[in-house]
Amino acid sequence: MLQLYSGIIKLTVKDLFMNRRTVLSAMAVASAASVLPAQAAAKSKPFIYSLNMSTLRGHKLGFKKELEVASKAGYGSVEIWINTLQDYLKDSGSLPEAKRIIDDLGLKVEDAIGFAPWIVDDQQTRSKALEQLKLEMDQLAAIGCKRVAAPPMGATTGEALDLAAVAERYRAILELGDKTGVVPHLELWGFSKNLSRVGEILYVAAEASHPSARVLMDVYHLHKGGSGMDSVKNVGKPLVEIFHINDYPAAPPREAITDADRVYAGDGVAPLKDLLKALKNPDKPIILSFEVFNKDYYGQDPLLVAKTGLEKMKKVAAGV
Repeated sequence: MLQLYSGIIKLTVKDLFMNRRTVLSAMAVASAASVLPAQAAAKSKPFIYSLNMSTLRGHKLGFKKELEVASKAGYGSVEIWINTLQDYLKDSGSLPEAKRIIDDLGLKVEDAIGFAPWIVDDQQTRSKALEQLKLEMDQLAAIGCKRVAAPPMGATTGEALDLAAVAERYRAILELGDKTGVVPHLELWGFSKNLSRVGEILYVAAEASHPSARVLMDVYHLHKGGSGMDSVKNVGKPLVEIFHINDYPAAPPREAITDADRVYAGDGVAPLKDLLKALKNPDKPIILSFEVFNKDYYGQDPLLVAKTGLEKMKKVAAGV
């Protein structure tokens, strides 16, 4: 009888051990299966297409109409301008209503364009800029936007700033972002005295020593500032979430080209295919946001401009 009980106990322990191995194996398979769809999604959809409202700025449509045009044109994502949102709020609009409009149109506000002079040497101006940014970030958080551009506003001319000091100032607004849930992305401006080159924004982002540091680049600004498209290969992929896409013509020359000369992606001479290959991130889709200030486009139907921008972005990105 004892031998029988002993055999039963051994059998039970063995069965439990085998079942445990089976369960662990099943868990491993399930875990891998949950990761694979995310990886497959990133590979099958390397880019998200967005409309920067600078593209419609000359049409003077206002906050709500701009969003309606973007949605009708087929965009799921947009970049708004903060002053356009604030004009809407001044004109009897509200943040909950703005959020409802965005949601009803099936849009996601990926980023906002603002111009707080956070970067300047003057302490008083910088303090006011932080107050301005706090207000703007709170407004953006209320409508579901989690990014805001941080260009070198107020430092585009004059003396070159100490980049170590700029890094400290960038960290300060990143810490403000920790409180508001809206991350400032360090923006490259090719025409500026400061932060006009990729090496500068990389230094500032690294020296800020903050996990949320991100950079925002642009085809036109890479060209205007002289860094060129190949410089993007030197930017670590975790630093890039959103990228302003456009194109530039062969003339005027780089030194004389302006914001207004930007054209649809693929209508200029920028090596966009190679650029997009460098941008592509296997871990997450990159947001490509179409941004131009073209006066000829401002004279055309806004829906046509928005649709054309989307079609040409997709055409350039096809096969990347």
